[in-house]
Amino acid sequence: MNNSGFTFRRVKEEMIETLLEMGIKDFRVLDAMSQIPRHIFIDEALRSRAYENRSLTIGYKQTISQPYIVAKMTELLISHTKGRGKIFNKVLELGSGCGYQSAVLSYFCEQVHSIERIKPLVIKSRENLSELKINNVLFTHGDGFLDWDQDIKYDGIICAAAPRQYPQELVDCLTVNSKIVIPVGDSKFQQLNVITKVTKNEVTEDLHDEVAFVPMLPGKSLDGNDS
Repeated sequence: MNNSGFTFRRVKEEMIETLLEMGIKDFRVLDAMSQIPRHIFIDEALRSRAYENRSLTIGYKQTISQPYIVAKMTELLISHTKGRGKIFNKVLELGSGCGYQSAVLSYFCEQVHSIERIKPLVIKSRENLSELKINNVLFTHGDGFLDWDQDIKYDGIICAAAPRQYPQELVDCLTVNSKIVIPVGDSKFQQLNVITKVTKNEVTEDLHDEVAFVPMLPGKSLDGNDS
């Protein structure tokens, strides 16, 4: 157990060094990711690769995003803020996966509302964050196009699946000066979009890294076979 812990500690430090080399500059993000054990989110057979900068399968035709993408999306979401700790009240996450991005977001939010369409992944996410004693993330089995609470105004939205264009309804759920970080595109080309709600009726859109996410699909799945 001690040897295993030492190994993960060392490779986690190497992961943080890689993120720095790749241009992640916000030490709040690096600090959060240095505290979260990525290996617990991954099946035991793949844990030796947990801190490599690559996506890994989590079953149900889904993957855990590579650390750089998690760091980049989080950095983009919080880039307009200062200070440490819980800088947001409520943030919406679409596509919980195994809960790794949710765990990172939990460091910056009083509450994370996370929606996942594949029910076994909802269960897995809850178990993973329970193991880490993270209790400010609410996981919901639902449709990412429909099943967020439209009466709530969120301080930020992160999406871990790619629609062909971002849903306008998400903008309506943002507080002013808040952002949506979302991959947009098809199976051939996707790009990270950052949509900032400048005023009640005005948004700006900035394009960032080329990415490769699973498509954002409507509906809910009990077993992931339709994903």
